[in-house]
Amino acid sequence: MASACGKTTQDKLQTIMRTLSESWRGRFGFAALCVAAILSHPGAAEAAERPVSFEGEKSAWRDGFDRYDYVMSEATLAITPFKAREGEKFGVVDPAQGQRRCVVVAPREAAPGRPWSWRGCYWDHQPQTEVELLRRGFHVAYISANATLKPGKEWDAWYAFLTERHGLSVKPAFIGMSRGGEYAYTWATTHPDKVSSIYADNPGCNPETLTRLGALASNDVPLLHVCGSIDPLLGRFSTVIEGIYHEYGGRVSVMIKDGAAHHPHSLRDPKPIADFIARSVQPSARVAPDCLGARVTRSSFYSLANSYIDFPKEGSYVTCRGPWFTECYDRYSSDLAGVEGAITLITPQTAAPGKPWVFRAGFVGPEATVDLALLAKGFHIVTGPVSYNTDGPVLAHWNAVYQHLIAHGFSKKPVMEGAGHEAGDAFAWAIANPDKVSCVYGENPVLRSFMSKAPLLDHLAPLAKAGVPLLSVCGGRDPALNPQTRALEKRYQELGGEIQVIIKEGEGHYPLAPKDPNPVVDFIVGRAK
Repeated sequence: MASACGKTTQDKLQTIMRTLSESWRGRFGFAALCVAAILSHPGAAEAAERPVSFEGEKSAWRDGFDRYDYVMSEATLAITPFKAREGEKFGVVDPAQGQRRCVVVAPREAAPGRPWSWRGCYWDHQPQTEVELLRRGFHVAYISANATLKPGKEWDAWYAFLTERHGLSVKPAFIGMSRGGEYAYTWATTHPDKVSSIYADNPGCNPETLTRLGALASNDVPLLHVCGSIDPLLGRFSTVIEGIYHEYGGRVSVMIKDGAAHHPHSLRDPKPIADFIARSVQPSARVAPDCLGARVTRSSFYSLANSYIDFPKEGSYVTCRGPWFTECYDRYSSDLAGVEGAITLITPQTAAPGKPWVFRAGFVGPEATVDLALLAKGFHIVTGPVSYNTDGPVLAHWNAVYQHLIAHGFSKKPVMEGAGHEAGDAFAWAIANPDKVSCVYGENPVLRSFMSKAPLLDHLAPLAKAGVPLLSVCGGRDPALNPQTRALEKRYQELGGEIQVIIKEGEGHYPLAPKDPNPVVDFIVGRAK
């Protein structure tokens, strides 16, 4: 019986060995022979599941890290060990025609998950980030690329060699400088689920790749651009990528070195870049709220405000913006049964006691200083639904959203908020539900809404009777100041209601939000229940 079992196992191993030898010989060359040798011994099934050590002659790279060189055949994709030439030192010369040079450098001790960074183009140019990553347990990999050697099936084979054969993480972090940035985006947008992050330094790009950035955003791949303020590629590509990615709700951060051109790339102190890459490979601790309905999508919400920061080691100031430099929040969109139109929910990092929230109309953009400040204080921001089939919000649908949220622990008295005509929707719901409102805040408000057939300015009494405080922020040159805000102020005071008005002298309709949100936030926080 034992002999029969042993023979069966041996037959299976031999079959596996033949299959892998045949399928991998053309793809990985020498690697196939190693697998065949491993599988020919007892315990091969268990051994095959463990990462395989890098084979071939090794040399030292930079701070004495083990470097392994390979050459790939473009015709067969076979990857075989290669001895680096004497004069290459830490670099790599262009490969012979029909070949690609490949390099992997191993850390002294691999970090959990075996993370790695991947560079295509300009190996060993400004390598300080890779050296720092090696110290943190990352592997570092490269495949030769230049104007004629672009990403393609060769990159796919190199990825498979490192992940399937050697057990490196299935989501590498890309490092791309100039054309290397273009190639990083080319491969990453084609394989958006196989990337942990992209650090692109004065990156190039191409129109086809720009059309695929949404796939990266959907996979929540964070981007970091380091650029010179007078680099010719800054306006052509970096800011274009940034704008598109932000519109998709993706996380993109930018560091612009004041007065710098295309060179030098990177930072003298690579810590900010290495920190970004290292954090990006950490598993997410995100937990979606239990109040979400069907067809949930998630994106990121953050300010685009610039910070001008002194970097003494760079000898210059750097303009920084994006979620790596400011708080970043999750924005969810979902449907609720019986409600027409999606509901948008922006969640704070930690909810404040009592779970206060803002119930508002209109899209929340990165310039919404008040909402950003309230999120920092633990408020949720909820945008009420508007159906594609109606001219505006439907009162019954907003009522259903309110009931749904308070059933999930949200405060029974939200803050009502809106800007321009959307402020009218906030007022309309508040007038219909005066006992369910803590306060109403409007930016350049216009009191009109499809939720009410009656003029809102003539029906403020329910709010005054319920003791709902009002706050309006309006530009001194906004066309709605006198017919709306001033009229609202006069009538509400006559009704005995509490109202405050903040005038932004010299400003028109835009910007909607105040530059200093603190007076508004103090007003709201002091009245939220």
